[in-house]
Amino acid sequence: MGENSYKAVYQGGSGEIEEKKSRFIATIRPVESEEEAVSFIAEMKKQYWDARHNCSAFIIGRNQELTRCSDDGEPSGTAGRPMLDVLLKEGIHNAAVVVTRYFGGTLLGTGGLVRAYQRSVQEGLKNCVVIEKNQGRILEIGTDYNGMGKIQYLLGNEKIAVLDTVYSDEVKMTVIVPEEKKAYIEKSIIDATGAKAELVWKQKAEFAKVGKEIKIFSKTS
Repeated sequence: MGENSYKAVYQGGSGEIEEKKSRFIATIRPVESEEEAVSFIAEMKKQYWDARHNCSAFIIGRNQELTRCSDDGEPSGTAGRPMLDVLLKEGIHNAAVVVTRYFGGTLLGTGGLVRAYQRSVQEGLKNCVVIEKNQGRILEIGTDYNGMGKIQYLLGNEKIAVLDTVYSDEVKMTVIVPEEKKAYIEKSIIDATGAKAELVWKQKAEFAKVGKEIKIFSKTS
């Protein structure tokens, strides 16, 4: 991944493991703010009100600048921090996880707890949809039909996603260009069409490939 991209949870999921008859259920959800994360943790505590522990961790921000974790009654440092470490190690942004523990009657010791909480988060992540969000800019290209083939070839080679194409007297294409390719794509289209294509740079946007589709998440001027 480049400096203009990061990993985020697109679709949450859950996973469960068992360790010496204790059940560990990890629930992971995408969150965009501390308020969302706190609300999600409260929701899980309500759902699993009869569990011995509902330990939590969340990580928010493009630079992972906001992190919090809670052991929720487990020995200090055996649950929340190890859970957070999994998210950090995987390079995940904007996600919260709650691991619910139903006690099985056997103490696991500090090392056993750390491993169980980390393993349950890893299991939960396997059942999430994790995407790579990129910083880019929307570009509108106006071209005659002669230039269209050259531009399509160039965009295909550079793996630039086409968001929309309108055919009339001329062709108008809307594409999303990764930030680091902006200058190169502009020069390449000008060169390929003999400066006949009309280029209009629009908003900045975060985008990601989800399955076979390109999704736009946020636009800024």
